[in-house]
Amino acid sequence: MSSNRSFGILFFIVFLGIGLWPLKNNNDPNYIFLGLSSIFLILGIINSKLLYPLNKAWVKFGEILGMIIAPIVMGLVYFIILTPISLLVRLSGKDLLKLKKNKSSTYWIKREKNIGNMDKQF
Repeated sequence: MSSNRSFGILFFIVFLGIGLWPLKNNNDPNYIFLGLSSIFLILGIINSKLLYPLNKAWVKFGEILGMIIAPIVMGLVYFIILTPISLLVRLSGKDLLKLKKNKSSTYWIKREKNIGNMDKQF
């Protein structure tokens, strides 16, 4: 299915839902949206090339929206999740990255002398 055809069918479903939504409250359907939905269905099935400019504008709108929303979401994730974790670790006094200076004379880490046999490693 082409992108233009998918676009037409998607907007048919969206406008159909908006047009029929008033029926939920026992009101008359919104005939403007029902008309728009039928236009998108006809164009999507018969001649989807006519939907190309609308499809391109919709994709561009999505890209612009993504450039705005993504940093906001990432900032919220950072401040809502990582900042409280950082505060809890600092309040507990832990040094997970070993950034504090040791009082020892050297930073050398002692290792076991017996590494084992190095034959047939894989």
